[in-house]
Amino acid sequence: MVFLPQEVILKKRNGDILAPAEIADFIAGFAAGTVSHAQAAAFAMAIYFQDMTMPERVALTLAMRDSGTVLDWSDLDGPVADKHSTGGVGDNVSLMLAPILAATGIYVPMISGRGLGHTGGTLDKFDSIPGYTTSPDNTLFRKVVREAGCAIIGQTADLAPADKTLYAIRDVTGTVESIALITASILSKKLAAGLGALVLDVKTGSGAFMPTLEKSRALAQSLVEVANGAGLKTSAIITDMNEPLASAAGNGLEVRNAVDFLTGTHQDARLRAVTLALCAEAARMAGTAATSDAALALVTDALDSGRAAEHFARMVTALGGPADFIANMDRHLAPAPIVRDIFAEGQGAIVDIDTRGVGMAVVALGGGRTMPTDSIDHRVGFDRLAALGAPADDNTPIARIHAADEASAADAEARLKSAYRLGDTPPRHTLIAAHIPPTE
Repeated sequence: MVFLPQEVILKKRNGDILAPAEIADFIAGFAAGTVSHAQAAAFAMAIYFQDMTMPERVALTLAMRDSGTVLDWSDLDGPVADKHSTGGVGDNVSLMLAPILAATGIYVPMISGRGLGHTGGTLDKFDSIPGYTTSPDNTLFRKVVREAGCAIIGQTADLAPADKTLYAIRDVTGTVESIALITASILSKKLAAGLGALVLDVKTGSGAFMPTLEKSRALAQSLVEVANGAGLKTSAIITDMNEPLASAAGNGLEVRNAVDFLTGTHQDARLRAVTLALCAEAARMAGTAATSDAALALVTDALDSGRAAEHFARMVTALGGPADFIANMDRHLAPAPIVRDIFAEGQGAIVDIDTRGVGMAVVALGGGRTMPTDSIDHRVGFDRLAALGAPADDNTPIARIHAADEASAADAEARLKSAYRLGDTPPRHTLIAAHIPPTE
């Protein structure tokens, strides 16, 4: 019988449950070009409104994984693990986590994405590094993983290609926040990477796609259940995104923040806590530590000893970046033409941050995209971002802006000021709100 994609769209639009074969045929057709981008957008919108059952989500994830190559790391002499974040502002954890785990003997072939909406993208951060290739061929990718212990790259043409195109379509069609689509998008790449274990950082709060704990928990449960249902040992940690995780937001600035973190020059307290918690969870699931306490001690030593910084440097060099990147970061990260402090209106303690607004201010500076084809200015963004509870007055800035021109600086400064609210006592947010263990 001839496959008709519009029938699948209609069925899902009407709220019916799709068979695994229908989902597989639709995604295979999309990957082959016999299902159009318009039909894929309609399919995504139907899912957005009608949702999917867990078996449908598993089928969609596997179909997107099977649209390309699935890697096999059985030739390596250690466990293979990875992490994924659902996205936030100032969330550069991946830049530190991969080399920390590599320093413990865990191989990390990290397939990452670009910025989506108000959130930053790991690949956009690495594009700040001159020469670093985020799209190596499979031979180089495998070589770097084997020799450096980790490689952070983008989706190659043969890894979950259906997801790569659907990801861009979702970004501009108002279908980003669907739990079913987020689940399949995240996990199809991770399943294609051939992992043995996966830890998920699901964000909650004003800078998260899922702003409430209830919605974040639903996403975490979906990811864990679907991943384990597809054969990948996975757990999730729900972490706070009611303020930027790092004190920097913007691609090159977050790279600088990550290098300072790895070398011990400067470590934001919340960023350190989340990074080490995720590393410890990955190490425990990978089997390199028997208990959570032992795993935390293992990854903390990998960071504080400097071994993680060495693995980061090896990865950057092996993927085409400067051999002296860590030692001479200032030489290699291009500065923005305009750098100045930003002061809040009035004075008091910072009691609320519209973290999504901070992310959109970075986008307004040119550090993010409004269209999939937009180019990124890797120089721009904010650093020295003040945290909740910090004082602000005429002499105490809330951030330092890095901008390409006065017009964008003025716009972004106004956006940032409106994102910060002053008062007397800030609310308390739990940094690690919940842990979702692997399902059987």
